Amino acid sequence: MKKISLVFLLTTFSFFGQNDVKTCEIVSKINALLQREHYQPKPVDDSLSVFVFDSFMDALDSNRNLFTQIEYQKLRQHRLQLDNYILQHNCSFMNEFVSLYKLALIRKKKVLEKIQKEPFDYTTMDSVRFSKKNFPFDLVATDLERIWKKRIKYDILEDISKLSTNLDSLTLNFSTLEKTTKARLFDANLCQVNSILETKNRIDDDLQNTFLNLFCTYFDPHSNYFSLAAKSSFMSGLSTSTLSLGLNVSFNEKEEIIIAEIVPGGPAAKTHKFDKEDVILKVSNTKGIEYTVSCSSIERIGELIFSDSQTEIELTIQKKNGVVMKVFLQKQLMKANDNAVYSFIAEKETKIGYINIPSFYSNFEGNTVQGCADDVAKEIVKLQKDNIKGLVIDLQNNGGGSIEEAIKLAGMFIDIGPVSVLMDSKANQTILKDYNRGSVYTGPIVLLINGNSASASEFFAAAIQDYNRGIIIGSTSLGKATMQSILPLDEQNQQDFVKVTIEKFYRITGESHQIKGIIPDISLPVLFDSVIPREISYKTAFKNDVIVTKARFNPLPKNHFSELIQLSNSRIKTATLFNEISAANDQINALYNNPKKPTRLVFKDVFNDVHQIDSLWKKVKKIVDSPRAFTISNTSYDLEKLKFDAFQQDINTYKIQNLNSSPYLEEAVAILNDYITLTK
Repeated sequence: MKKISLVFLLTTFSFFGQNDVKTCEIVSKINALLQREHYQPKPVDDSLSVFVFDSFMDALDSNRNLFTQIEYQKLRQHRLQLDNYILQHNCSFMNEFVSLYKLALIRKKKVLEKIQKEPFDYTTMDSVRFSKKNFPFDLVATDLERIWKKRIKYDILEDISKLSTNLDSLTLNFSTLEKTTKARLFDANLCQVNSILETKNRIDDDLQNTFLNLFCTYFDPHSNYFSLAAKSSFMSGLSTSTLSLGLNVSFNEKEEIIIAEIVPGGPAAKTHKFDKEDVILKVSNTKGIEYTVSCSSIERIGELIFSDSQTEIELTIQKKNGVVMKVFLQKQLMKANDNAVYSFIAEKETKIGYINIPSFYSNFEGNTVQGCADDVAKEIVKLQKDNIKGLVIDLQNNGGGSIEEAIKLAGMFIDIGPVSVLMDSKANQTILKDYNRGSVYTGPIVLLINGNSASASEFFAAAIQDYNRGIIIGSTSLGKATMQSILPLDEQNQQDFVKVTIEKFYRITGESHQIKGIIPDISLPVLFDSVIPREISYKTAFKNDVIVTKARFNPLPKNHFSELIQLSNSRIKTATLFNEISAANDQINALYNNPKKPTRLVFKDVFNDVHQIDSLWKKVKKIVDSPRAFTISNTSYDLEKLKFDAFQQDINTYKIQNLNSSPYLEEAVAILNDYITLTK
């Protein structure tokens, strides 16, 4: 499943320059900004040209069923010339990309309209091939009908297969199911093509914005271009309180919008009609505005789903069993709990505090002092009033945020001293320090991380590890050790922006966790860990290096670290659940890494292909839902507060249920109990 932010997608749908002169003007400004401000600027040369061209073609035709080999070769003449065009301020090459892309879409539309009227034969020996790598651009125009017919046939058979695990029942009703599924898939494909072709300037704008963004990502994966519209869109979804449907959405592998999360206590949850992975087909309001998702722009759909001005919404959804239903929802004011720190008491033998930090948020508006660090301090006060004997800080899936908040947070757990070293493009070092003597919490700490713990999370974890302030457990973090700043291309006319990587940060030892991540003191098996995309998977990521730094610090003694690590490793080795996770990971790795065999386009073969992993997903679900041997409860303060807030009660129940099945929290509690025993 692709977890793609709707906010990010807006970067490829904003309106700006309508011609190649405007495009060249913007790319010239972007290059000037990057050469001036970027941490490690690169020359505009053949390497840039090759990267941008190849990435551009992948973005335009990732499935290799749009451009013919002849058309690709025609475009390929620009592969080593893009750098020259940019330096010469000549972006007329974009006209050729736009023209051929439009021609390919028109051809695709004609092919789909033709084969839509033809009956499909599901008894042939045709098959489809799969690959982890992109196929070459070797399409021949005369093969287009055959290619698209195979693609649609597979999609039809796959969709029908997903309706049930009962092959006999589906086979019995195949004729009826095939008719409705075929009609829906053709409608969706044609609707999407028509939307792109018929929306004024859409192709020009999409291709230009994609090109500009790829130009930025050549410098590093975290430098990006976006417009004012993208910068300001969906801000209501990022505020502390907003009108909401109580749904989080994402995209599946077919680029359909699906339900990713149902927020407990929200409007959607109260209907009891939504499930994860339901597909959203249509979105409408009470004023007669209706958008079909497959052929409408992201902005229009997002405006209805997320905007505070649209309070009553009807969603047309498709369930896994194929049933289509309409659900009316009225938005309600909901606090944005996804990004708020929260705490519980985990108890097994003794009381252990648990604090979850979903992100390193800050008040960027500057009208209050509250941020992530201050919120953590408040949770610690509440936990200490209930006499906790240790603290677990959970940074799993924390993608980062404000480095300033990470510095403040580190200072709450160490007495005084440097926490990191920043280096700019001129090799100037800035030692970041905690200047506040004393700590908010001085007891034992276990820190939880995984492959999605990134940036500010890694910054904080590195400081805790370097000072021996706590034991870090989980899996190796993402490996991003860079800082970005959002800068306008024109100070006088702030319409276009670039998120620029301006600095790299290092540990106070002079080492960097760039690429290699924060390596935990105790490694735990984590589901899907080897298939999580980390920093090393990006072609343009910075390399790992080490610097000589003048930072001086006094780490704490590693009291009982070796004994605690040994006890934990012994426990992990014999723990049934961790062994089950390791076994499941072996199957997951084989599934993701081994080449998939070609599949015949007959119903039984596609059905078996779809359901061959059913047993694996059952194992994964059993692992995820297995209750652990400890209890989770609220602090005394929160118990009183919850009495008067029904919505927060639902959220609270949901969080407790999730934590009750966490083997990582269970092991963290066990480590802290070991520490208490060893220090008695």
